[in-house]
Amino acid sequence: MQIHNLKRQHKNKKDRLVGRGGKHAKTSGRGGKGQTARAGNKRRPELRDIIKKLPKNRGYQFKSIQKVFILGKDKLVSGEEKFSEIRKRLGIKGKKIKIK
Repeated sequence: MQIHNLKRQHKNKKDRLVGRGGKHAKTSGRGGKGQTARAGNKRRPELRDIIKKLPKNRGYQFKSIQKVFILGKDKLVSGEEKFSEIRKRLGIKGKKIKIK
């Protein structure tokens, strides 16, 4: 068998005609005017950009949250009180506690 004897199993498939929509080819199936009617129209949802800007690292905390809560020794109930118990008693959320 030689190259000039080869035949396809399926007939040639014709390419799609692009931009032939609409009644009189006025808008070519793209609707009205503006950004959506232009070539290269790729608008992304705004929420996606906001999500992409957030840090991906696990356990990341914003620096504004990491403020240290200074606690005097006179406010401690006992010397062996746990930090979780201090947080519950004083109503402190998400801050580091430093005892002075």
